[in-house]
Amino acid sequence: MSDLVLSGGRIVTQEGVLEGDVRIADGSIVEIGTGLEGETLVECDGAWVGPGFVDLHTHLREPGQEWKEDIESGSAAAAAGGYTAIVAMPNTEPATDAGHLARFVADRGRAVGLVDVVPSGAVSMGRLGEQLAHLDELWDAGVRVFTDDGDAVADAALLRQAMDYLATRGGVIAQHAVDPDLATGGHMHEGAVSSRLGMSAIPSQAEDTMIARDLQLAALTGARYHVQHVSTAGAVQMIAAAKDGGINVTAEVTPHHLAFDDTAVAGTDPSYKMMPPLRSSDDREALRRGLADGTIDAVATDHAPHAAHEKDVPYEDAPNGIIGLEWAAAVVNTVAPLDPVAFYSRLSVKPADIAGLADHGRWVAVGNPGHLTVFDPDHRWVPERTASRSINTPYLGMPLTGRVSATIHAGSITARDGAPNFSMLST
Repeated sequence: MSDLVLSGGRIVTQEGVLEGDVRIADGSIVEIGTGLEGETLVECDGAWVGPGFVDLHTHLREPGQEWKEDIESGSAAAAAGGYTAIVAMPNTEPATDAGHLARFVADRGRAVGLVDVVPSGAVSMGRLGEQLAHLDELWDAGVRVFTDDGDAVADAALLRQAMDYLATRGGVIAQHAVDPDLATGGHMHEGAVSSRLGMSAIPSQAEDTMIARDLQLAALTGARYHVQHVSTAGAVQMIAAAKDGGINVTAEVTPHHLAFDDTAVAGTDPSYKMMPPLRSSDDREALRRGLADGTIDAVATDHAPHAAHEKDVPYEDAPNGIIGLEWAAAVVNTVAPLDPVAFYSRLSVKPADIAGLADHGRWVAVGNPGHLTVFDPDHRWVPERTASRSINTPYLGMPLTGRVSATIHAGSITARDGAPNFSMLST
């Protein structure tokens, strides 16, 4: 493996930003300075150089729904978006509820080789919410994040059992915090826009009541509890209070909940249909403040591919979800800009810590792994293509500020200027 030098960047460290070069050899950072030389040179031109992004919430659809996405295409999209590790959700077919299925996902990720693909595991068998999944097998297979994402674990007793089991091991319960009864039949946020459209809707309380219950269980069990795709102001307030009270809780927000509110649904474009739904402008502002002050720990994409024929239907009939791996950092920088240290903290350091990924989310320092993302915060552009197999997104054609210039995984360039390095593929 040749030496790689990232030249002329603004290097983001835990203490702040310094100007200089970073040299990587044999997969690790070996030198930080000025005027460094190497066999391969990447001119950074003042862009930020920080730890590679980590996504806590990626739907790769393999096994079982490869016509929407597979691990190869999802990895390519992730690399293009600056990610060096992604946590794959278990709502595959079959659900990732046993050790051999988790190993399959991890092995496929290694075979592709563009990013580290880290499987999460289901909390319940088949994600049906009736009995616990094979948590011991999943743990032995390396799973550290457990979720029935796509559905909530609605049974409080079952959730407590899972929390009790994982509390002793340090695993994370990640909850899709949408009460299924309050959400039944709803297609968007309950508010003025849904009333004007006459559309069945989902109140904010569908999220808030689930989180309130779960925080009580987290306090009871001592388990690590992670709230997925936070969307309401009430949730932000509860999470802040729980942290102040010593409950071991973390939270993520998606770029789309930061970028849009329920007025985007007025045109009934299925590209804006997701779960939880886009909320009010007041909720959106609370999410932005929560991300800025650290109440919300991480940005997570909830990258959810669907084939064109599935989304190209009336709004009410369309499935929930959009893709977003390639543009997540740019969207955050556009609508909820952060200083460089906070930016990499929310997109890399904290997600890696939550997922238990010791080799990722490490600040730029000699001796740390060569997983880095170069991000130009001032670059203005309009996305026009995707490496994903699906195109269900509102971001194509949306003016953005900030772009990933290069993604470095273990010292190898896996993407440049939004284009994955397909020559890196092992399959």
